[in-house]
Amino acid sequence: MIIVGLTGSIGMGKSAAAAMLRRMQVPLFDADQAVHQLLAPGGAAVAPVAEAFLGVRNAAGGIDRRLLGPRVFGNPEMLARLEGIIHPMVADREKQFLARARARRASIAVLDVPLLFESRGSARCDYVVVVSAPAMLQRQRVMRRSGMTEERFVAILKQQMPDAEKRRRADFVVPTGLDRRSSLRRLRAIVRVLRQGKPRLAGRDWRVAHKQRRGR
Repeated sequence: MIIVGLTGSIGMGKSAAAAMLRRMQVPLFDADQAVHQLLAPGGAAVAPVAEAFLGVRNAAGGIDRRLLGPRVFGNPEMLARLEGIIHPMVADREKQFLARARARRASIAVLDVPLLFESRGSARCDYVVVVSAPAMLQRQRVMRRSGMTEERFVAILKQQMPDAEKRRRADFVVPTGLDRRSSLRRLRAIVRVLRQGKPRLAGRDWRVAHKQRRGR
């Protein structure tokens, strides 16, 4: 089974790309969704997070992300504490997802991870797909989000690897700045090539580029 990492900076269209892959019946693990479930009422991370960060539990019994966010955003020590709780749980869910995909004899399984490169998660992937859009369009998309400010947007970008570097490290790049049909065609082509076992990158034999990239 081929493991494909799907990633991209904020506002680049990763969620739309993930939805397209699901419609193609490609098994996909959504790391963000896993975190939401872990922090929801009854989630496995609720108790340890509530103990580590007093006052972030909501009336429903889950974790209020609006209260938790300011406690960890821009605070490396608190962020590391939260990640120490969440990341092992997400990793366990990812392993369970991959085991199910292998049991179903899936030819491809996708790991949708926002900070794939930043967390060095690309090492566990055979290939990485990066979604990308022009910076101006990225900014427009992000600033339309509820509660987003220019200061917060800049701070988020500082925590993420630059888009140009992500594209350089990618095995495949999916532009999302034109229209959904163009992105869908590109994703379909990538899935088809991977299923055929004949990937190509920038017109060169994929084995050379792939071996060099994973060797760094």
